[in-house]
Amino acid sequence: MCQVFINAAPHLYACRARSVRLHGVATSIRLENLFWNVLDDIAIRDGMSVPQLCTKLYDELVQARGEVDNFASFLRVCCGRYLALQLSGGIPQDARIPIASLNAERVLASEHHPLPPNVLKVCAA
Repeated sequence: MCQVFINAAPHLYACRARSVRLHGVATSIRLENLFWNVLDDIAIRDGMSVPQLCTKLYDELVQARGEVDNFASFLRVCCGRYLALQLSGGIPQDARIPIASLNAERVLASEHHPLPPNVLKVCAA
């Protein structure tokens, strides 16, 4: 099993800090290159740059939650959810279809939910 993961190209898990302006304030965000690549794919898909996407995500997170505790972790989760939703069919593989044009409720309905605790106990046994 580990070969599947340890054979990843080292540049994918190398970290890189990028300076992003959030409403005129320069902020440094440190992520692995794999995540920067996924953010780039998401941004391009909706006709934005990565800094524009980061600003949009930041603003929407503040609007929904009132504060941002760990923005870099939030961005990593966004990337993971994006890839998982593509696999589940919630987000089309066709990158010409902007995410903003999708019905959010329909996309989220395709999301795979974690297994209930009793199933996890059976699997661990």
